[in-house]
Amino acid sequence: MHQKVMLLLAESLANTPLQKPSLISAQYETFTSSEGLFFFDKLYKIMNTPYDILIIGAGPIGLACGIEAQKAGLSYSIIEKGCLVNSIYNYPKNMQFFSTSERLEIGGVPFITHTDKPTRSEALTYYRRLAAAWGLDLKLYEAVESLKKEGEYFSVNTSKGAYLAKNIVIATGFYDIPNLMGIPGENLPKVKHYYDEAHPYAFQKVLVVGAANSAVDAALEAYRKAHASVTMVIRENEIAKNVKYWVKPDIENRIKEGSIPAYFHSHLVAIREKEVDIQTPEGLVTIENDFVLAMTGYQPNFKLLQMLDIVLSEDAMRTPSYDPETQESNTQGVYLAGVVCGGMVTNKWFIENSIIHSKKIIHHIVGKKSKQKVS
Repeated sequence: MHQKVMLLLAESLANTPLQKPSLISAQYETFTSSEGLFFFDKLYKIMNTPYDILIIGAGPIGLACGIEAQKAGLSYSIIEKGCLVNSIYNYPKNMQFFSTSERLEIGGVPFITHTDKPTRSEALTYYRRLAAAWGLDLKLYEAVESLKKEGEYFSVNTSKGAYLAKNIVIATGFYDIPNLMGIPGENLPKVKHYYDEAHPYAFQKVLVVGAANSAVDAALEAYRKAHASVTMVIRENEIAKNVKYWVKPDIENRIKEGSIPAYFHSHLVAIREKEVDIQTPEGLVTIENDFVLAMTGYQPNFKLLQMLDIVLSEDAMRTPSYDPETQESNTQGVYLAGVVCGGMVTNKWFIENSIIHSKKIIHHIVGKKSKQKVS
Protein backbone atom coordinates (compact mmCIF):
# COMPACT_ATOMS: atom_id res chain seq x y z
CA MET A 1 0.00 0.00 0.00
CA HIS A 2 1.30 3.47 -0.84
CA GLN A 3 2.56 5.61 2.03
CA LYS A 4 0.12 8.47 1.34
CA VAL A 5 -2.87 6.13 1.45
CA MET A 6 -1.66 4.70 4.74
CA LEU A 7 -1.21 8.18 6.17
CA LEU A 8 -4.76 9.17 5.24
CA LEU A 9 -6.10 5.98 6.82
CA ALA A 10 -4.14 6.63 9.99
CA GLU A 11 -5.42 10.19 10.24
CA SER A 12 -9.02 9.03 9.69
CA LEU A 13 -8.67 6.93 12.84
CA ALA A 14 -7.43 9.82 14.96
CA ASN A 15 -10.45 9.81 17.28
CA THR A 16 -10.74 6.06 17.76
CA PRO A 17 -9.85 4.33 21.05
CA LEU A 18 -6.18 3.70 21.80
CA GLN A 19 -5.07 0.17 20.94
CA LYS A 20 -3.69 -1.93 23.75
CA PRO A 21 0.15 -1.95 23.61
CA SER A 22 0.21 -5.74 23.18
CA LEU A 23 -2.14 -5.52 20.20
CA ILE A 24 -0.10 -2.76 18.55
CA SER A 25 3.02 -4.81 19.13
CA ALA A 26 1.48 -7.92 17.58
CA GLN A 27 0.28 -5.94 14.57
CA TYR A 28 3.69 -4.35 14.21
CA GLU A 29 5.38 -7.73 13.96
CA THR A 30 3.12 -8.86 11.12
CA PHE A 31 4.43 -6.08 8.87
CA THR A 32 7.99 -6.42 7.62
CA SER A 33 7.82 -3.81 4.90
CA SER A 34 8.89 -0.24 5.57
CA GLU A 35 5.43 0.94 4.48
CA GLY A 36 3.74 -1.28 7.06
CA LEU A 37 6.03 -0.05 9.81
CA PHE A 38 5.43 3.54 8.73
CA PHE A 39 1.66 3.06 8.92
CA PHE A 40 1.59 1.62 12.42
CA ASP A 41 4.12 4.10 13.71
CA LYS A 42 2.02 7.00 12.41
CA LEU A 43 -1.23 5.41 13.61
CA TYR A 44 0.11 4.79 17.12
CA LYS A 45 1.34 8.38 17.43
CA ILE A 46 -1.99 9.83 16.22
CA MET A 47 -4.04 7.61 18.49
CA ASN A 48 -1.90 8.63 21.48
CA THR A 49 -2.58 12.32 20.87
CA PRO A 50 -4.60 13.51 23.87
CA TYR A 51 -7.91 15.30 23.54
CA ASP A 52 -8.15 18.81 24.89
CA ILE A 53 -11.30 17.65 26.69
CA LEU A 54 -13.08 14.38 27.38
CA ILE A 55 -16.68 14.92 28.46
CA ILE A 56 -18.28 12.13 30.46
CA GLY A 57 -22.05 12.11 30.04
CA ALA A 58 -24.12 12.79 26.91
CA GLY A 59 -27.02 14.47 28.64
CA PRO A 60 -28.08 18.01 27.75
CA ILE A 61 -25.23 19.61 29.73
CA GLY A 62 -22.63 17.22 28.31
CA LEU A 63 -23.86 18.11 24.81
CA ALA A 64 -23.66 21.82 25.69
CA CYS A 65 -20.03 21.34 26.77
CA GLY A 66 -19.27 19.58 23.48
CA ILE A 67 -20.81 22.42 21.48
CA GLU A 68 -18.83 25.06 23.37
CA ALA A 69 -15.62 23.05 22.91
CA GLN A 70 -16.30 22.75 19.19
CA LYS A 71 -16.98 26.48 18.90
CA ALA A 72 -13.65 27.17 20.61
CA GLY A 73 -11.74 24.87 18.26
CA LEU A 74 -10.82 22.37 20.99
CA SER A 75 -10.50 18.65 20.37
CA TYR A 76 -13.07 16.76 22.42
CA SER A 77 -15.24 13.68 22.63
CA ILE A 78 -18.37 12.90 24.65
CA ILE A 79 -18.45 9.47 26.32
CA GLU A 80 -21.79 8.00 27.44
CA LYS A 81 -22.46 4.58 28.95
CA GLY A 82 -25.99 4.47 27.54
CA CYS A 83 -27.86 6.10 24.70
CA LEU A 84 -27.95 9.79 23.84
CA VAL A 85 -29.52 11.73 26.77
CA ASN A 86 -29.84 8.40 28.57
CA SER A 87 -31.53 9.80 31.69
CA ILE A 88 -34.26 11.52 29.69
CA TYR A 89 -34.80 8.32 27.73
CA ASN A 90 -35.49 6.56 31.04
CA TYR A 91 -37.98 9.18 32.24
CA PRO A 92 -41.67 8.17 32.38
CA LYS A 93 -43.10 8.05 28.87
CA ASN A 94 -45.69 10.74 29.60
CA MET A 95 -43.37 13.02 31.55
CA GLN A 96 -43.63 16.77 30.93
CA PHE A 97 -40.79 19.17 31.73
CA PHE A 98 -41.20 21.93 34.29
CA SER A 99 -39.23 24.39 32.15
CA THR A 100 -40.51 25.93 28.93
CA SER A 101 -38.84 24.89 25.68
CA GLU A 102 -36.97 28.14 24.98
CA ARG A 103 -35.20 27.88 28.36
CA LEU A 104 -33.87 24.45 27.38
CA GLU A 105 -32.45 25.45 24.00
CA ILE A 106 -28.75 24.80 23.42
CA GLY A 107 -26.33 25.85 20.71
CA GLY A 108 -28.76 28.10 18.88
CA VAL A 109 -30.94 25.18 17.77
CA PRO A 110 -34.67 25.99 18.27
CA PHE A 111 -36.65 23.64 20.54
CA ILE A 112 -40.01 23.30 18.81
CA THR A 113 -42.89 21.90 20.88
CA HIS A 114 -46.68 21.65 20.66
CA THR A 115 -47.17 23.36 24.03
CA ASP A 116 -44.95 25.64 26.09
CA LYS A 117 -43.64 22.75 28.21
CA PRO A 118 -41.97 19.94 26.24
CA THR A 119 -42.68 16.24 26.70
CA ARG A 120 -40.14 13.46 26.99
CA SER A 121 -40.75 12.46 23.37
CA GLU A 122 -40.23 16.02 22.14
CA ALA A 123 -37.04 16.32 24.19
CA LEU A 124 -35.59 13.11 22.72
CA THR A 125 -36.33 14.41 19.21
CA TYR A 126 -34.73 17.77 20.04
CA TYR A 127 -31.49 16.35 21.43
CA ARG A 128 -31.08 14.00 18.46
CA ARG A 129 -31.53 16.98 16.16
CA LEU A 130 -29.12 19.06 18.25
CA ALA A 131 -26.36 16.41 18.12
CA ALA A 132 -26.83 16.00 14.37
CA ALA A 133 -26.89 19.76 13.69
CA TRP A 134 -23.55 20.24 15.42
CA GLY A 135 -22.03 16.94 14.27
CA LEU A 136 -20.98 16.18 17.83
CA ASP A 137 -18.27 13.61 18.49
CA LEU A 138 -20.19 10.98 20.48
CA LYS A 139 -19.07 7.66 21.92
CA LEU A 140 -22.32 6.04 23.04
CA TYR A 141 -22.81 2.75 24.91
CA GLU A 142 -19.28 3.08 26.25
CA ALA A 143 -18.94 2.92 30.04
CA VAL A 144 -16.00 4.55 31.83
CA GLU A 145 -14.22 1.90 33.88
CA SER A 146 -11.27 3.85 35.27
CA LEU A 147 -9.97 7.41 35.40
CA LYS A 148 -6.61 8.59 36.68
CA LYS A 149 -4.01 11.28 36.24
CA GLU A 150 -0.83 10.05 34.56
CA GLY A 151 1.77 12.78 34.32
CA GLU A 152 0.30 15.79 32.56
CA TYR A 153 -2.66 13.87 31.08
CA PHE A 154 -5.70 11.96 32.29
CA SER A 155 -5.94 8.31 31.31
CA VAL A 156 -9.50 7.12 30.66
CA ASN A 157 -10.27 3.43 30.20
CA THR A 158 -13.72 2.46 28.95
CA SER A 159 -15.56 -0.70 27.97
CA LYS A 160 -14.44 -0.11 24.36
CA GLY A 161 -11.02 1.47 24.53
CA ALA A 162 -8.63 3.90 26.19
CA TYR A 163 -8.05 7.62 25.78
CA LEU A 164 -5.82 10.44 26.95
CA ALA A 165 -7.08 13.92 27.75
CA LYS A 166 -5.72 17.21 29.03
CA ASN A 167 -9.01 18.00 30.79
CA ILE A 168 -12.03 16.05 32.01
CA VAL A 169 -15.61 17.29 32.31
CA ILE A 170 -17.95 15.27 34.54
CA ALA A 171 -21.54 15.82 33.38
CA THR A 172 -23.08 12.53 34.46
CA GLY A 173 -26.27 13.80 36.10
CA PHE A 174 -27.80 11.71 38.87
CA TYR A 175 -30.57 9.48 37.48
CA ASP A 176 -28.61 6.22 37.14
CA ILE A 177 -28.21 5.28 40.81
CA PRO A 178 -31.38 5.03 42.95
CA ASN A 179 -31.37 5.68 46.68
CA LEU A 180 -32.11 2.30 48.19
CA MET A 181 -34.35 1.88 51.22
CA GLY A 182 -32.25 -0.91 52.68
CA ILE A 183 -35.21 -2.99 53.89
CA PRO A 184 -36.13 -6.69 53.63
CA GLY A 185 -37.73 -7.54 50.30
CA GLU A 186 -36.39 -4.55 48.38
CA ASN A 187 -34.77 -6.93 45.89
CA LEU A 188 -38.08 -8.59 44.95
CA PRO A 189 -39.09 -8.22 41.26
CA LYS A 190 -42.25 -6.36 42.29
CA VAL A 191 -40.17 -3.43 43.57
CA LYS A 192 -39.37 -0.75 40.98
CA HIS A 193 -37.10 2.27 41.44
CA TYR A 194 -38.04 3.66 38.03
CA TYR A 195 -41.54 4.36 36.74
CA ASP A 196 -42.15 4.02 33.02
CA GLU A 197 -45.88 3.96 32.32
CA ALA A 198 -49.16 3.05 34.01
CA HIS A 199 -50.26 0.00 32.01
CA PRO A 200 -48.31 -2.74 33.89
CA TYR A 201 -50.09 -1.70 37.10
CA ALA A 202 -53.64 -1.92 35.76
CA PHE A 203 -56.07 -3.14 38.47
CA GLN A 204 -53.18 -3.84 40.88
CA LYS A 205 -52.54 -2.79 44.48
CA VAL A 206 -49.69 -0.30 44.14
CA LEU A 207 -47.69 1.33 46.92
CA VAL A 208 -45.81 4.51 45.98
CA VAL A 209 -42.96 5.57 48.27
CA GLY A 210 -42.05 9.26 48.18
CA ALA A 211 -43.63 12.70 47.86
CA ALA A 212 -41.69 14.48 45.10
CA ASN A 213 -42.43 14.80 41.38
CA SER A 214 -41.60 11.21 40.41
CA ALA A 215 -43.77 9.76 43.17
CA VAL A 216 -46.68 12.10 42.50
CA ASP A 217 -46.63 11.45 38.74
CA ALA A 218 -46.52 7.69 39.29
CA ALA A 219 -49.34 7.75 41.85
CA LEU A 220 -51.68 9.88 39.72
CA GLU A 221 -51.03 7.97 36.50
CA ALA A 222 -51.44 4.54 38.08
CA TYR A 223 -54.64 5.67 39.80
CA ARG A 224 -56.18 7.51 36.87
CA LYS A 225 -54.97 5.61 33.79
CA ALA A 226 -54.49 2.08 35.11
CA HIS A 227 -57.40 1.99 37.61
CA ALA A 228 -54.89 0.82 40.21
CA SER A 229 -55.55 0.88 43.93
CA VAL A 230 -52.81 3.34 44.95
CA THR A 231 -51.46 4.07 48.43
CA MET A 232 -48.63 6.48 49.25
CA VAL A 233 -46.05 6.32 52.03
CA ILE A 234 -44.47 9.70 52.86
CA ARG A 235 -41.79 10.42 55.47
CA GLU A 236 -42.74 14.10 55.75
CA ASN A 237 -46.03 15.68 56.80
CA GLU A 238 -46.96 16.88 53.30
CA ILE A 239 -46.36 16.56 49.57
CA ALA A 240 -43.00 18.10 48.58
CA LYS A 241 -43.14 21.84 47.98
CA ASN A 242 -41.22 21.57 44.68
CA VAL A 243 -43.84 19.36 43.00
CA LYS A 244 -44.98 20.88 39.69
CA TYR A 245 -47.50 23.59 40.46
CA TRP A 246 -50.13 22.28 38.06
CA VAL A 247 -49.92 18.78 39.60
CA LYS A 248 -49.63 19.51 43.33
CA PRO A 249 -53.31 20.48 43.91
CA ASP A 250 -54.40 17.35 42.04
CA ILE A 251 -52.52 14.92 44.29
CA GLU A 252 -53.44 16.84 47.46
CA ASN A 253 -57.14 16.68 46.55
CA ARG A 254 -56.95 12.96 45.73
CA ILE A 255 -55.39 12.32 49.14
CA LYS A 256 -57.89 14.55 50.91
CA GLU A 257 -60.91 12.82 49.35
CA GLY A 258 -59.45 9.37 50.05
CA SER A 259 -59.06 8.27 46.43
CA ILE A 260 -55.33 7.84 47.08
CA PRO A 261 -54.75 7.03 50.77
CA ALA A 262 -51.49 8.39 52.17
CA TYR A 263 -49.52 7.56 55.32
CA PHE A 264 -47.63 10.70 56.40
CA HIS A 265 -44.71 10.68 58.88
CA SER A 266 -44.34 7.03 57.88
CA HIS A 267 -41.87 4.72 56.19
CA LEU A 268 -41.82 1.27 54.64
CA VAL A 269 -40.08 -1.36 56.77
CA ALA A 270 -40.61 -4.68 54.94
CA ILE A 271 -41.84 -6.01 51.59
CA ARG A 272 -43.21 -9.47 50.90
CA GLU A 273 -44.80 -11.09 47.84
CA LYS A 274 -48.38 -10.10 48.69
CA GLU A 275 -48.10 -7.48 51.43
CA VAL A 276 -45.97 -4.73 52.94
CA ASP A 277 -45.33 -3.39 56.45
CA ILE A 278 -45.52 0.37 57.06
CA GLN A 279 -44.30 2.07 60.24
CA THR A 280 -46.77 4.85 61.03
CA PRO A 281 -47.14 7.22 64.04
CA GLU A 282 -49.96 4.95 65.21
CA GLY A 283 -47.85 1.80 64.92
CA LEU A 284 -47.10 -0.93 62.38
CA VAL A 285 -49.61 -1.30 59.55
CA THR A 286 -49.69 -4.23 57.11
CA ILE A 287 -51.54 -3.86 53.80
CA GLU A 288 -52.01 -6.06 50.73
CA ASN A 289 -49.74 -5.19 47.84
CA ASP A 290 -48.81 -6.26 44.30
CA PHE A 291 -46.20 -3.64 43.35
CA VAL A 292 -43.96 -1.14 45.14
CA LEU A 293 -42.86 1.98 43.25
CA ALA A 294 -39.96 3.24 45.35
CA MET A 295 -39.57 6.81 44.11
CA THR A 296 -36.93 7.54 46.74
CA GLY A 297 -34.69 9.69 44.59
CA TYR A 298 -31.31 9.17 42.97
CA GLN A 299 -27.70 10.14 43.50
CA PRO A 300 -24.66 11.08 41.40
CA ASN A 301 -21.91 8.62 40.57
CA PHE A 302 -19.68 9.40 43.54
CA LYS A 303 -17.35 6.53 42.62
CA LEU A 304 -16.42 8.38 39.43
CA LEU A 305 -15.66 11.54 41.40
CA GLN A 306 -13.55 9.63 43.89
CA MET A 307 -11.49 8.09 41.08
CA LEU A 308 -10.31 11.62 40.37
CA ASP A 309 -9.71 12.51 44.05
CA ILE A 310 -12.49 15.07 44.11
CA VAL A 311 -13.18 16.09 47.71
CA LEU A 312 -16.75 15.54 48.94
CA SER A 313 -18.22 17.38 51.91
CA GLU A 314 -18.39 15.28 55.05
CA ASP A 315 -22.07 15.95 55.69
CA ALA A 316 -25.01 14.01 54.26
CA MET A 317 -25.09 16.25 51.17
CA ARG A 318 -21.68 15.00 49.94
CA THR A 319 -21.21 18.17 47.89
CA PRO A 320 -18.17 17.97 45.58
CA SER A 321 -15.52 20.67 45.82
CA TYR A 322 -15.34 23.05 42.85
CA ASP A 323 -14.84 26.72 41.99
CA PRO A 324 -18.24 28.19 40.97
CA GLU A 325 -16.47 30.78 38.79
CA THR A 326 -14.78 28.18 36.57
CA GLN A 327 -16.48 24.87 37.53
CA GLU A 328 -13.00 23.38 38.10
CA SER A 329 -12.86 20.89 40.96
CA ASN A 330 -10.11 20.61 43.56
CA THR A 331 -8.37 18.28 41.09
CA GLN A 332 -6.79 20.56 38.50
CA GLY A 333 -8.10 19.90 35.01
CA VAL A 334 -11.29 18.19 36.18
CA TYR A 335 -14.51 20.18 35.79
CA LEU A 336 -18.04 19.56 37.06
CA ALA A 337 -21.15 20.47 35.07
CA GLY A 338 -24.85 20.16 35.77
CA VAL A 339 -26.67 18.42 38.58
CA VAL A 340 -23.57 16.54 39.77
CA CYS A 341 -22.40 19.83 41.31
CA GLY A 342 -25.07 19.54 44.00
CA GLY A 343 -24.06 16.17 45.41
CA MET A 344 -27.09 14.65 47.11
CA VAL A 345 -29.03 17.89 46.60
CA THR A 346 -30.34 16.83 43.21
CA ASN A 347 -33.00 19.53 42.89
CA LYS A 348 -30.59 22.49 42.90
CA TRP A 349 -29.28 22.30 39.34
CA PHE A 350 -31.47 21.76 36.28
CA ILE A 351 -30.89 21.95 32.54
CA GLU A 352 -31.91 25.59 32.27
CA ASN A 353 -29.78 26.91 35.12
CA SER A 354 -26.66 24.83 34.43
CA ILE A 355 -26.22 25.34 30.67
CA ILE A 356 -24.03 28.26 31.73
CA HIS A 357 -21.58 25.74 33.24
CA SER A 358 -20.48 24.76 29.72
CA LYS A 359 -19.50 28.34 28.86
CA LYS A 360 -17.60 28.79 32.14
CA ILE A 361 -15.66 25.56 31.65
CA ILE A 362 -14.61 26.16 28.06
CA HIS A 363 -13.72 29.78 28.77
CA HIS A 364 -11.39 28.65 31.55
CA ILE A 365 -9.78 25.88 29.47
CA VAL A 366 -9.22 28.23 26.52
CA GLY A 367 -7.65 30.72 28.93
CA LYS A 368 -5.27 28.09 30.29
CA LYS A 369 -4.32 27.01 26.77
CA SER A 370 -3.57 30.59 25.77
CA LYS A 371 -1.31 31.09 28.80
CA GLN A 372 0.57 27.87 27.98
CA LYS A 373 1.23 29.09 24.44
CA VAL A 374 2.58 32.41 25.72
CA SER A 375 4.86 30.74 28.24
